[in-house]
Amino acid sequence: MPDDDHSQGPSGPSSPVYYVGIGASAGGLEALESFFSHMAADSGMAFIVIQHLSPDYKSMMVELLSKRTAMPVRRAEEGMRVEADSVYLIPPKKILSIVRGKLLLSESDHNRGLNLPIDVFLRSLAQDQAEKTVAIILSGTGSDGVRGIRAVKEAGGVVLVQDEESARFDGMPRAAVSTGLADFVLPPDAMPERLLSFIQHPCAPKPDRPPALLLSDEDGLARIFALLRERTRVDFTHYKPSTMIRRIERRMTMNQIHDLRDYVRFMEGCAGEVMVLYRELLIGVTSFFRDREVFDELENKHLPQLFERVETGEVRFWVAGCSTGEEAYTLAMLGREVLERLGKPTDIKIFATDLDHDAILRASGGVYPESIVADLPPGYLSKYFHRRQDHHYQVDRSLREMVVFAQHNLIKDPPFTKIELVSCRNLLIYLQPILQRKAMELMNFSLNPQGLLLLGSSETPGDLSDAFETLHQKFKIYASKGKRNPTGNSLEFAVLSEPRPKYGRPRFSGGAPSRDPQEERLLDRLLQALADDYVPLAVVVNEQREALYILGDPEGYFQLQPGKMLNDVAKIAVRELATPLATGLQRVFSTGDELKYSGIRVKRRDGLRTVQIRIRLLPGKRGQEALAVVLVEPAAAQPSEPASVGAPVYDLDREAEQRIRDLEQELQFSRENLQATIEELETANEELQATNEELLASNEELQSTNEELQSTNEELQSVNEELHTVNAEHQSKIVELVELNNDLDNLITSTRIATLFLDENMIIRRFTPGIKRIFKMLDGDVGRPVSHLLHTLADVEPYQLARAVMRGDGEQEREVHTEDGAWFLMRVLPYHVSAETVSGVVLTFTDISLLKMAREALSERETRLASLYRAVPVGVGRIAKRVFLEANRQLCQMLGYDSEELIGRSTRVLYLSDDAFESAGKDFYGRIQEQGAGTVETRWRRRDGMVVPVLISGSVLDPESPDNGVTFAVLDLSDRESALAKLRESERVAHAALDALTAHIAILDETGTILTVNRAWRKFALKNGGALDQVAEGVNYLEECDRVQGGGASDASDAAAFAAGIRAVLRGDCQRFVYGYPCHPATGQRYFVGRAIRLPGEGPTRVVVAHEPTKAGPAESDGLR
Repeated sequence: MPDDDHSQGPSGPSSPVYYVGIGASAGGLEALESFFSHMAADSGMAFIVIQHLSPDYKSMMVELLSKRTAMPVRRAEEGMRVEADSVYLIPPKKILSIVRGKLLLSESDHNRGLNLPIDVFLRSLAQDQAEKTVAIILSGTGSDGVRGIRAVKEAGGVVLVQDEESARFDGMPRAAVSTGLADFVLPPDAMPERLLSFIQHPCAPKPDRPPALLLSDEDGLARIFALLRERTRVDFTHYKPSTMIRRIERRMTMNQIHDLRDYVRFMEGCAGEVMVLYRELLIGVTSFFRDREVFDELENKHLPQLFERVETGEVRFWVAGCSTGEEAYTLAMLGREVLERLGKPTDIKIFATDLDHDAILRASGGVYPESIVADLPPGYLSKYFHRRQDHHYQVDRSLREMVVFAQHNLIKDPPFTKIELVSCRNLLIYLQPILQRKAMELMNFSLNPQGLLLLGSSETPGDLSDAFETLHQKFKIYASKGKRNPTGNSLEFAVLSEPRPKYGRPRFSGGAPSRDPQEERLLDRLLQALADDYVPLAVVVNEQREALYILGDPEGYFQLQPGKMLNDVAKIAVRELATPLATGLQRVFSTGDELKYSGIRVKRRDGLRTVQIRIRLLPGKRGQEALAVVLVEPAAAQPSEPASVGAPVYDLDREAEQRIRDLEQELQFSRENLQATIEELETANEELQATNEELLASNEELQSTNEELQSTNEELQSVNEELHTVNAEHQSKIVELVELNNDLDNLITSTRIATLFLDENMIIRRFTPGIKRIFKMLDGDVGRPVSHLLHTLADVEPYQLARAVMRGDGEQEREVHTEDGAWFLMRVLPYHVSAETVSGVVLTFTDISLLKMAREALSERETRLASLYRAVPVGVGRIAKRVFLEANRQLCQMLGYDSEELIGRSTRVLYLSDDAFESAGKDFYGRIQEQGAGTVETRWRRRDGMVVPVLISGSVLDPESPDNGVTFAVLDLSDRESALAKLRESERVAHAALDALTAHIAILDETGTILTVNRAWRKFALKNGGALDQVAEGVNYLEECDRVQGGGASDASDAAAFAAGIRAVLRGDCQRFVYGYPCHPATGQRYFVGRAIRLPGEGPTRVVVAHEPTKAGPAESDGLR
């Protein structure tokens, strides 16, 4: 168990909340890397990795896993305390275990055969940390870990197994999954997430969590027990509360359910969960020769005495709660070994029973993983097992024939009889005292006097201690003193004598008890006393013909048969009673009427006895199970109840005699056919037996060699994986170094920096091609003193600078030039081999000739730019975030500020209002963002308060870095606005003059589009029914003339002629065009003269069109001029 500081009080800061044991073998490295790559480094758990390692090679696992996790990875050492958020690895040649939270190492003996370090550690971890244990089985061959996960499950831990699809070698995962104990089957990369969600669940075991929080919800627990009873016919009501609550909480945690009522609903909606919980409650942890010293005591002392004492030719053992059968086969092997030493020809028949149907099926097959090798004594494996092709072992057929496996409820079903040894280990600890007493009574009933009882290390006979003699207190071996009830008249098959309600409440401490056990014993004694004198033999049965209670002495009427446990009253009855019981019970349950059989002769020790049978239904309430009582009484007995009067009576002799003769004839015919079939099968079986013996002999020879090769192969596989990973890393390092060297060579060459490497003695170590421009150097000069070489530098001595750096004067940097005028930036740096050690000098020469020229050009450009900045006649400046950074003299004069007054101030000081400031900034910067440059007109207030209109144009200084600011130019628009005012006044006068004329005047542009018309033009259009929008500004006058239809052909021709004249004037063919045309109203005649005159001067083409009424006819047209 964990030490006190783990089990009491809160855990320390370094105490793990869970201990995770990880087992891996061949292919496990890849799975481990995937697991730890996804596991958080602060989970609070500790991880202990157990892997099959070769004893002949150094393991690199610490280095490999350290690259996959931020947790510290340590190789386990003797006495090392396990801390949270840490990873521990098993060393080679060692077996690892844990006691009180500390790791213990022991030597691994590879000469002993199969090596199972995973099983060893997981079993010790389960024993040490109990519910705080997590077992993970990853890729590997064989079945190491199977025994370990059984111990983990028994302790209440969690088991995760890698799914077979993701495992490189699926032997270990498949063996673990086949046990049915895996809580999760996942790929390694999905395990961390599921594990973290499990430990964070409220029902997960924690040191500070009060135990049995679910006990308060009795209704929920009662419903769970009812669901289990309905599905499995097993009542867990009287099982220990702590065990039940712990297993229910585990299932809630696995399904991420926080409330018991939610879990009840989940069970009701998911039938599979009921069976999962059922199997969880029945987890049986067993192994061959478990607690070896107990079986040594049996083999050396008690079994020999038992066989010497027994006189019969057959000895019967009973293993209650056999789980997967290991203990039953262990007793079979021990019994055979003892009998061989004694030389006594006695048959052994072992009845092995359990509630778990799946466990019984596995046990009857007798197939076990290869990890059982570690449990068996030397020689037993080859003697009693055969190796299969799937690397499992199967129990020898002769041994399997000694054991009869059956599903059996120790509390409810009838016990076996005439038993010489009962083994019921670690089963009573899960039951409450009332069920423990019931189980002990049944086992005491089964045992012959002096028969052996074998219990678990934490179990005792309890209230029945006076019925057993203690043979070995430590190993819990007892001998029966005989039947506890001397008359043998009491054998109760059911747990409860009264019918139970459909949903009974759990009988936990603190709840309402059902009935005091002392009261039940008193009632039982009263019934037995009445049975001896007043009541005939009575048997209570249900519709399935199962015997639930026997009152009175059943000897001579009912007897238990060897083999599989039977509870059918017709099958445990003597032959003379079987037929009337079977037919009578069926008739009574179907009709409900009482029935009597008389004249039945039964053979007893004192001779033939004639009896009669009465069968009647027991009264009951609706919803209760239908029950009947069978009364067996001597034929002379008078009816004891008035209700029996008038019941139909059948003479069994007359009715059955003819039927018996018919059945005997059919039976004789069947026997003859069966005998012929048996003879044929025996012949075939002898041939198969001979072949099987030959195969067994060959198989045994190969087993030993195969086991050794298997163990060595796994270890070499693990070594091979590590070497492959390390080799791949080394190969990667070599490639990286080659690439790095090439990168450095290319880097030095591509930088065009002349570099010279010198050692501490000023000897040339390496140089780049560019150094030849400065030093007179050849490729073969590596290894020569640098002082032997000439250089072309002027006014500087590089050798002296190199020696100064070597003395520790620090790095040197100078601009130097060669005799041919090339400029270089020379740096002399120490060559460091570590932070404190200098092992030479590095000289670098960077060509700065272009930089020198650029500097000169830049200086000249800056001078010109400054001159332009001063001379430009507009204001120029630079702003950033609308704050002045620069302002030239013209801008300052325009605004009336000094330069110092503007620099650092916001441009808001110049605007008339906040709205104007925001609007101008939005327009200005919006255009800059869209087009790269922007222009905006606004009004600024000078320092003297005068408002001036300005035009601001600007662009960002650096498009890549907008925060560097915007350069702008400001133009004073005061003169322009004055000119615009005069222009507007001139236009106003011109429009007034046009409107004062009586002629209809329009001005056209070069396309014939009307630019403006006077008032007379508009009035004429409206007066003569024309649409104003057809002759107003923006309308193409020439197109309108082309569309004129009029009242006749003359209108169209006049309009076309006038339009042609206007086009001629627009083309410049003439300066003036005059055309007369009629335009008669509805009454009378009217003539007009149309003129088109081209405006003189430069600029865009403009034509004035005028229409005037005239008294003359069309002859006044004078055409083009």
